[in-house]
Amino acid sequence: MSLITTLARLEAVDSGRAQPLATVRHRHLTDRPLVLVPLTTAGEAGAPLGALVGTDREAPRLLAVAQPRDRDLRFAFLAELAEAVLPHIEACADVVEPAERNETDPATGKKTKVEVELCLDAAQVIVPSRAGVEFVRLLGRSMRFRRTAEDNPDTPYPAPARVPLLGRWLTHYGERARVPGSSLLLASTDLLNRHWATGQSSLEDQHLGALLSWIDPPAGSSGAEAALRAELARDGEGQLLCPPAGPATDPDFDNRLLAPAIERYDRARTALASAEDGLAADARLGELSAAEREIRSLLARVMLPTWDAVWRGLDLLRQLPEGARAEDRWTRDRWSFTAHRDRVRSGEPPQPRRDDAVTAAQKLASRETAQAQLEAQEALDDPLVLAGRRLAGEAFLGTVSGVEMAYTESKRPSPRPLVTVRTDERPHLGERTKVYRSLDGKPQTAEFVRAEQETDQDGEILLVLRILDRMGRSKEPAPGSVPEPGERIAWTLFEHDQRGGPKLPDPEETPWTHGGPPGADAATRAEQPDPVTPEDLL
Repeated sequence: MSLITTLARLEAVDSGRAQPLATVRHRHLTDRPLVLVPLTTAGEAGAPLGALVGTDREAPRLLAVAQPRDRDLRFAFLAELAEAVLPHIEACADVVEPAERNETDPATGKKTKVEVELCLDAAQVIVPSRAGVEFVRLLGRSMRFRRTAEDNPDTPYPAPARVPLLGRWLTHYGERARVPGSSLLLASTDLLNRHWATGQSSLEDQHLGALLSWIDPPAGSSGAEAALRAELARDGEGQLLCPPAGPATDPDFDNRLLAPAIERYDRARTALASAEDGLAADARLGELSAAEREIRSLLARVMLPTWDAVWRGLDLLRQLPEGARAEDRWTRDRWSFTAHRDRVRSGEPPQPRRDDAVTAAQKLASRETAQAQLEAQEALDDPLVLAGRRLAGEAFLGTVSGVEMAYTESKRPSPRPLVTVRTDERPHLGERTKVYRSLDGKPQTAEFVRAEQETDQDGEILLVLRILDRMGRSKEPAPGSVPEPGERIAWTLFEHDQRGGPKLPDPEETPWTHGGPPGADAATRAEQPDPVTPEDLL
């Protein structure tokens, strides 16, 4: 936790209201996000109980499983979920724009630009909390390996036709959520926590109702009081007024309301199965329908407050202007979305249950690079975030007090001007440390030369920096490429654009110590999906 975040939390406790951690919104929000509020069964990890899903705030679609232990009812739930989610994904996948991408010619090794399709927008999914993101990943894993009757007519318990397809998409969204800065699959609590600091613990911040109470408390109430009511207040039946943000349910709800309702449903279904004539069957069918409607009503009662809370959080986030570099990260999400669309349409097999060594290393390296890029871009977009880096000695703000022209000692001298910067900060500068500033959206590099103490200014020092690049190819620097006296500039000790690591070998060239031996069998084996195991079934 940075010093800025600690100070913001202390101020939140003192003022009774959440304090801003950012002045801009660091994540992209689409015009029509798909909100998914899932609910799971207590005691059965990953077993779906119900969900609210949709892009219309006023018209959510309710999905429910009257008996979560029934395999057929769970498959029916997953089929309904596919009908609700896949049309939104496919609508985004069908609208494209031309784009260029660099591809390497395998024969020559040269990179050439080729024209490809890029989805104009990607389907964004919002869930209430971090646990919802993990549930999406679990659903994807349990669905993408399912066999349908079309795949094999003899398959026991065949899944509905579009269930494996939804599993592949949910798996991709779950994997993409692990990439820092990605906005394809977002948790509402994580979004809000990134932009506001509350006076409660990080664990308590995962309760969406309590978190919103700190950010936007009711009139005449402090954030702490409103959050306590959101966590503990119950109605006359002993039920929480603000249920958890899912996917877990409240034990009192399970014991007092849900379990008796499911028991009545089971009794009605047993009675219907044992009906001896048509009149009795009609009466039992009415009882079964009433029991099912009761369960759906109970689940809607639990999930609707969370549904409203997610949209309320989105309203608060939309009040912040979007960061300048958030659109670039969303473009990378669109490329990822388009690439997965192409893999699905080309008939590639589902994602394997475990990555091979090279793929795992590539994912780890890309996520580390994305994390460094995200931290740098957020600091460049947001003065409040940059202030935290300045307090840590990783950046400084200074005023240019003088510029001295200098050149390299070579046959063709190049400009290397010395810029003197006055600042009252103490960055962690060592000999020939590189520092960077943003020049027309691109990083310009300078080198620390020396520091001088000001005699007439308390606490201020003079830092002499040597500009190294982005001054053009002529002997004289291009106009605007060298700072002018009196200009106030933010310099960073971290790079603005992170470089990728070394290229890893292809999976078929991986040595035996890392998953080999190499060869055709290994390459073929890496492309095939893993066999279905009991833990893959909900």
